[in-house]
Amino acid sequence: MESTSRAPLLSVTDLCVSYGKVEALHHVSLQVLPGQIVTVIGPNGAGKTTLLAAIMGVLPFARGEITFGGETAGGHIEIEQMVARGMTLVPEKRELFGEMSVEDNLLLGAFMRRRLGFRDERQTLEKVYGIFPRLKERRRQMAGTLSGGERQMLAVGRALMAQPKLLMLDEPSLGLAPLIVREIFRVVTDLAAMGVAILLVEQNARAALQIADYGYVLETGEIALEGPSDQLEDDPKVIESYLGLGRK
Repeated sequence: MESTSRAPLLSVTDLCVSYGKVEALHHVSLQVLPGQIVTVIGPNGAGKTTLLAAIMGVLPFARGEITFGGETAGGHIEIEQMVARGMTLVPEKRELFGEMSVEDNLLLGAFMRRRLGFRDERQTLEKVYGIFPRLKERRRQMAGTLSGGERQMLAVGRALMAQPKLLMLDEPSLGLAPLIVREIFRVVTDLAAMGVAILLVEQNARAALQIADYGYVLETGEIALEGPSDQLEDDPKVIESYLGLGRK
């Protein structure tokens, strides 16, 4: 667990998000320290994807504050501003360009850095290929022809092309074979060791808590539990609901 004396990279305070008259998130607060892996677990429909979308600026939020890298925003956030400041999101559906090559998909991830004047996308590309050698093997292949595991690698690799300070992952294990899930989570652990903060939304609570430093349990739009991941793994409610035979 990272020392809590360090200033948070991301701080979310009393976040409320509504769809019309229905409030999907109620006063959610969390924080992520630099280089820390934080996971948000919970059942389907708890608001996990909504939380990431609001932090990224995909959805406006009704009330609350989001502070990232020392800058605070309320209400609506511009996605481009968050990417420029070092935040990236790998959505659940991955949203790749299937008719473009693997390499072209990756290079698109560096668009904002290039727009800001950086010309280091080729060096970053080689680093991504070092993390995911299979993507280098498939670099000329159309993204739409990749396997599910390869598409997830490509989605993560494209996000890394922006050289993020915070990488947010929405259900990265969804629909993948256990062997590929272990590989993706190994990469997540390696990235954190390199100093990238990770905010991981997962239904696979056991796998998420095993690699995370800190965890939050989100239920019906509210934080029901939080704590160091090893403490959550031992919590009777978490065991009954998410880790044991009675997992929802």
